[in-house]
Amino acid sequence: MNRTITKEKVFNHSIDQIWNAITKAEEISTWFIQADFKAEVGYQYTFNSSGEDCSPIIGEVLSANPYTLVYTWIVKDAPATTTVTWKLESVENGTKLHLEHSGIENYAGETAIAMFESFNGGWDNCINGLTAFLKEEVNAR
Repeated sequence: MNRTITKEKVFNHSIDQIWNAITKAEEISTWFIQADFKAEVGYQYTFNSSGEDCSPIIGEVLSANPYTLVYTWIVKDAPATTTVTWKLESVENGTKLHLEHSGIENYAGETAIAMFESFNGGWDNCINGLTAFLKEEVNAR
């Protein structure tokens, strides 16, 4: 079984625009999920989805260095601790985003396979939501 989900995307936006989108609660809540979040080490965050079959996500910010964000990710109704890491890198004409979700093997047995599939598709939707949000932000200026 794959143990880590990895996603990469290059945006034609500044590194600070991307950083704000993934670290500021009001921006996260616009493009991803309702968030009580601060990019501060030790902050206990909560993500609440309005979806019918969605459980809250809770966790703790482990690292929030400039352009690297790491936090634990715990689905409240299926407790296992996994880790989400966002890394941003300035590239010519934009920013490269690298996302990793690791530790999915911490779920028991078949649940790990189901959670991997769910998270993998979820992160694709997340990246698409971020892309759409950033396009709207640019157009709004």
